[in-house]
Amino acid sequence: ISDILSMGKKIISTKVFIIENHFLPGVFIARSYQDCIVTLNLVSGKTFYDEKILYAFLNGNMREFRVWNPFRSKIAASILAGIRSIYIKPGSTILYLGCSTGTTVSYCSDIIGKKGIVFAVEFSRTCFNQLLHISTIRKNIVPILEDVRFPNRYKMLIPLVDTIIMDISQPDQSRILGLNALFFLRYCGNFLLSLKISNIDTMTPKEITISKEIHKLSKLGFLIKEQISLEPYEKEHVILNGVYINR
Repeated sequence: ISDILSMGKKIISTKVFIIENHFLPGVFIARSYQDCIVTLNLVSGKTFYDEKILYAFLNGNMREFRVWNPFRSKIAASILAGIRSIYIKPGSTILYLGCSTGTTVSYCSDIIGKKGIVFAVEFSRTCFNQLLHISTIRKNIVPILEDVRFPNRYKMLIPLVDTIIMDISQPDQSRILGLNALFFLRYCGNFLLSLKISNIDTMTPKEITISKEIHKLSKLGFLIKEQISLEPYEKEHVILNGVYINR
C-alpha cells in the first residue's frame, strides 16, 4: 500500500504505509514512519487547503484519503488526544456553529458521507466565501451566513439534528450552545464544545473556569461525558462533549 503520485500516465510509488480503521466511525489511521489520521475523500481529486493526499486499497479498490492535520482542526486534535467519541458518523445530521473557512467541516463531510448533512453557520463574510466554495463541491454541506447568537434568524433552514459542534470565541458560548440546542438538537442528541479558556476568564485558574462552564452547561440540560485538553496542538483549549437531556 503506497502514497502514489500521478505524473501524466505514470504512477510513482513514493512511500509505503498501511491503512487501519480507527475506533471512531469514518476515521482511519495511516501507519508509516509518521502515523497520522485520515478520512476517505468524499470528492476524489479535490483538496481545499493543500492537505496531503494518500492513496491506498480499501475493500479491494484504490481509494483517496485526506490527512487530517491536528494543528488546523480542533476535532482532529481531540482525536489524537484520546477522545472516545466525536458523535460524527456516516449518515449523521450535524449543526456546526462557527465553522470559519470550513476546514474541519470538510472532514465532517467526509465522515458523514452522501447520506449525511452538515449545516455550517459562519458570521464572517470573508470566511463564508471560502465555505461557500467548498459547499459547491461537497453537496452535503449547507452554508449559512448568520450570527450564532440569534438562532431564531435561521431556524427555518435547519431541522432537528443529531449533533451540534461549536467552535466560537465568545465568553458566553455555553449560553449560545444552550440556545441553539433548544431550537435544533434532538432529545438525547450530542454535542462537542471547544472552549478557549482565555476568552472566558483570564484572572481565574483554568481548572476553576472549566468547572464553572461545566456547571453552566449542566443547568442548561447538558450531561458532560468527556473533557479533553487539546495541548500541545492548541494552547488553553479543551473539548467538552456529552448528551443533551433538556427536552
